[in-house]
Amino acid sequence: MNVFWLRAGFGLLFGASFFLSPAVALFVGIFFALTLGNPFPQFSKTLSRQMLQYCVVGLGFGMNFHDSLAAGRDGMLFTIVSVVVVMFAGVLLGRVLRVGRKSAYLISAGTAICGGSAIAAVAPVIDADENETSLSLATIFVLNAVALFLFPTVGRWIGLSQTDFGTWAAIAIHDTSSVVGAGAAYGQEALQVATTVKLTRALWIIPLSLFSMVVFRQKGVKIRIPWFIGWFIVAMLINTYVDLPQALTRGISWLSHAGLSATLFLIGGGLSLGVIRQVGVRPLVLGVLLWAVISVLSLTVIWVV
Repeated sequence: MNVFWLRAGFGLLFGASFFLSPAVALFVGIFFALTLGNPFPQFSKTLSRQMLQYCVVGLGFGMNFHDSLAAGRDGMLFTIVSVVVVMFAGVLLGRVLRVGRKSAYLISAGTAICGGSAIAAVAPVIDADENETSLSLATIFVLNAVALFLFPTVGRWIGLSQTDFGTWAAIAIHDTSSVVGAGAAYGQEALQVATTVKLTRALWIIPLSLFSMVVFRQKGVKIRIPWFIGWFIVAMLINTYVDLPQALTRGISWLSHAGLSATLFLIGGGLSLGVIRQVGVRPLVLGVLLWAVISVLSLTVIWVV
């Protein structure tokens, strides 16, 4: 296809994705990338990351701080147990599958906490090279794409409530984008719970980075914390304690949801056969096994509690 028409088609679909559901937008992006190829791979990657951060902050204007705090508190025990179990299991399984030590550690961190954000934060702390970081990100990315379709379907099939699904998605799905997308596909309450629990979970980047510095004996390395977590909390506080016009908060909420769909289109557009081939069998098997561990463990705890 002519480059001009390829770029024009991608641009038109990107504009249309603002009005699609998150799951459909992701599927359209993946289909376009696998059949025609993404004409703006680097731009899509950068823009999707920035849009996700702003959309998450915007979602805070549709949430009550007290309700969200209760949801985060309820998911705290799940977070502590799952982070410890997944990190331990990941290192052990990595040795069994003969996946590189640092690659296995990064995949475990991405699964245990918050996907690409955790990998990006931990990689410099353990002095991982570009190949190890890219491999881990690609593994998590492929599984994230699957999760956005799979989790809402499974949740409805087994009859999870909005709150239970939101908690399950926040713990068992890697990246914030897919957690928010899956929550939005399931319902408004599920979206609020999933977003709050996931961002609370993301704070575990700090202790994990400190622990990693000790394990890998790295000194003088800065720990990077996603800035949008703090602004998300600020947005919730403003929405709770400041009497803003309802039309304004509804408008921000709508733009955030629409922007989320467009973000997922860009994320789907970043998937390619090259990325899938780059992952390889062993890291992908490790990622799937860890995903199964955290999914089953968290779901069991939700049912028991």
